[in-house]
Amino acid sequence: MNRKTKILIIRFSSIGDIILTTPAIRCIKLQYKNVELHYLTKYKYKDILLHNPYLDSCHYFDNNFSEVIKNLKQEKYDIIIDLHNNMRSKMLRLALATKNYVYNKENFKKFLLINFGLNFSKLHTVDRYFLPLKDLQIKNDNNGLDIFIDDNCNVDFNTSQKYISWCIGGSFENKKLSDEQIVYVCNKLNLPIVFIGGPNEYDLAEKIITKSSNNKLYNFCGKINFSESSFLVKKSNLLLTNDTSILHVGSAFKIPTISFWGCTKPELGFSSYLNPISHEICSENTRPCSKHGKNCKVLTNGCVKNIKPEIIYKKVIEIEF
Repeated sequence: MNRKTKILIIRFSSIGDIILTTPAIRCIKLQYKNVELHYLTKYKYKDILLHNPYLDSCHYFDNNFSEVIKNLKQEKYDIIIDLHNNMRSKMLRLALATKNYVYNKENFKKFLLINFGLNFSKLHTVDRYFLPLKDLQIKNDNNGLDIFIDDNCNVDFNTSQKYISWCIGGSFENKKLSDEQIVYVCNKLNLPIVFIGGPNEYDLAEKIITKSSNNKLYNFCGKINFSESSFLVKKSNLLLTNDTSILHVGSAFKIPTISFWGCTKPELGFSSYLNPISHEICSENTRPCSKHGKNCKVLTNGCVKNIKPEIIYKKVIEIEF
């Protein structure tokens, strides 16, 4: 029996970026004959790929990078696919010294878009992940993103009812809607709404609940893990979200979605992917303020807060869900 070709995919972070690699994972496993497919990421993101059936093994980096290199050398990989392309992944490629294919971040093109409004990269990030796979004859099957949840996953909430999931989190404050914007929309809706986010969003959700006249608001921020958050999104009838990882969870499950954009814009390549019912609401400035939304050229706390809540509510009632 022929030995399987061992392939290692590298993507250290973050949640959204790892989700966007899932089409590549699936297509490599299904299209490359006789392959054993491994994945390397940070330990804190292990839940994202834990139940992915297309992966034969996952490896995790916590703090000891030399230990990771030592363990991976023992695997004797035939191919490395670096979908992160940073200094750490480069060091790893050099240490493993085998054939490798590397993702191009196109940082100069992003610089031109942010600073001059010149967009020379029309591809979604998912499609750009496939560019280094061309020489391996791997093609995008256009079946979208994958999220696999444990069958035993459950949350203390009645998911059989009609409800909205609302992700109020974001990697930076500049990417988050304000409590005033969210309260306005909640007050107009006579529906249960579950708030999703990390521990940093717990107080924001509590503030919204206190201010709102809608008594069907539920705060799950910082209380549930990634799988449980994904479960709530999957069972919901509509997802509202900032430009953050939960947007891609909604895409994976083809949930009707409305996303909010300010300092970052869909043109950077992170819009909802192959989701037939997805709408984007952007602030009025026409180009991104920064690559990841850390800095804003318009407001000190983010131009996403210039989006009129009336526009958000109007879009919600336009969608049949």
